[in-house]
Amino acid sequence: MEFVLCNEVVRDLNFAAQADLAAGLGYAGLEVAPFTLDAAAPHLLPAAERTRLRRLARDAGAPILGLHWLLVAPAGLSITSADPALRSQTLSFMRGLVFLAADLGAEYLVHGSPGQRRVEAPGDAARAEDALAQAGEWAREAGVTYCLEPLDASQTNWMTTVAEAAAFTAGLGNPHLLAMLDVCASGNGEVQDVCALLAQHIPGGQIGHIHLNDRNKRAPGQGSDRFAPILRQLLAMGYRGRCGVEPFQYMPDGASCAARAIGYLQGCMQAISSDDAEG
Repeated sequence: MEFVLCNEVVRDLNFAAQADLAAGLGYAGLEVAPFTLDAAAPHLLPAAERTRLRRLARDAGAPILGLHWLLVAPAGLSITSADPALRSQTLSFMRGLVFLAADLGAEYLVHGSPGQRRVEAPGDAARAEDALAQAGEWAREAGVTYCLEPLDASQTNWMTTVAEAAAFTAGLGNPHLLAMLDVCASGNGEVQDVCALLAQHIPGGQIGHIHLNDRNKRAPGQGSDRFAPILRQLLAMGYRGRCGVEPFQYMPDGASCAARAIGYLQGCMQAISSDDAEG
């Protein structure tokens, strides 16, 4: 089981320092929020800068493995808007991020961005579905996986459950477009618990990524959620994807939060291994 650090947790550091810290703590790599690279136009990063970032992370021992928080910046993007100019801008941005991910050496992208996918009028949901379908085709072309992140109803009103996201992606039949599971969102919005959701959806191959965070929005080990059963379930189901550490509240600070999270998760893995050996 490999854990990936979402880089905005330590965005007060420069990129090289982020990679050094992640590698030093034992993370397998970085999951990058594009706005931390360029708040205005990350999809237009020059080729030389893409090469530099990819090399920095790789040489530090924490390669860029994914992108997430895709549509946070620039402000105003939407996959549901009926405005032709805004839709064209958003789709162009998404396509650019898919190929940015490939150039950075990433394997996957995670589409959360709840504010940029709200359904308010007839046709909005169909436009969102079309945008994700197009993203899946770009991902196929680029050789990466585009993951749709279900988020609880307090954040958005489109694709709020793992079942919805898995059914949608499975229906398109594109192996480069999958659903994923965020522990915080599932804990706050699903009727089933996380382990039951994993048991239901991983065997069908529709879960392409996992975000590990407590339902209190802090890091694993800083709340009431227990992650050893979740990790054990992932192992039992033969999950072969990544697990991104994505807290939203950094206690007491980003670097300390990242360190505590990986220590806790590695401890969970050691306990699972010991239990299995004794069993």
